[in-house]
Formats: sequence, structure tokens, C-alpha cells
Amino acid sequence: MDINRVQREFAEAQKTFAYVELHPTSDGKVYARTALQTTVGTYVLSIRFPESYPNEMPRVFVDTPPISNAPHRYQGGHICYLHPSMWNPGIHHLTFVIGRAAKWLNKYEIWRYRGTWPGAEIKH
Repeated sequence: MDINRVQREFAEAQKTFAYVELHPTSDGKVYARTALQTTVGTYVLSIRFPESYPNEMPRVFVDTPPISNAPHRYQGGHICYLHPSMWNPGIHHLTFVIGRAAKWLNKYEIWRYRGTWPGAEIKH
């Protein structure tokens, strides 16, 4: 994990989002936490950076409120905010990830209300 890049991206994300924190992990790495408010409520998310970051996209987990049985999530529970083949370390960053997670949350709320996921879907 490129910790210097994560720290730069964290500083940039703080300019866009009201609540973003960077926390250490027990194995010497870091993860980000953010809170996002929608028309329905507030969500707290954890963003986990893989060892190969930025070459591999971060995993985003919805910590609260609990989300169960929602589509567009991986077996590990993290959300599918972007198809992994579309991740580009040259242009994607933490602010992008949080923005895409916010979009996912809005689609999730529509899915809960209507029963169908809005927008295009890519199978993977």
C-alpha cells in the first residue's frame, strides 16, 4: 500500500466530504471511515485499502446501519461501487471512491423502495 498516496488522497477527500477519518489498523496499515447522509438517513462506511493499492481498488463496507440482502455486494460484504476491471489507479482516488459509494447508497435506497436496482448493471 502506498501510504503516502493514501495520506494525500485523504487530505483531498477532506476538502469534499464533511466527515472523513483515517485510522490505523493492527497490522500497521490504515483505513478510512466516512459518514454520508442521504434523504433517508446517515450511513457510516469503512474503506479498506488492499496491500497493492493503488493498483487494486479499495473495498467499501457499510458499517451502520446494517445492510443485508442487498444486491451489488460481494461475498465479503463490501459493496460493488465500480466494476473491478474499470479501476484505473491513474485517475481514481479516495474522493472518487467515496462519491461512488454515495451513489451506491442512493441506488440502494431506491432498490429498497421499488424492489429494482436503478441504472445499468455489469455482470461479474
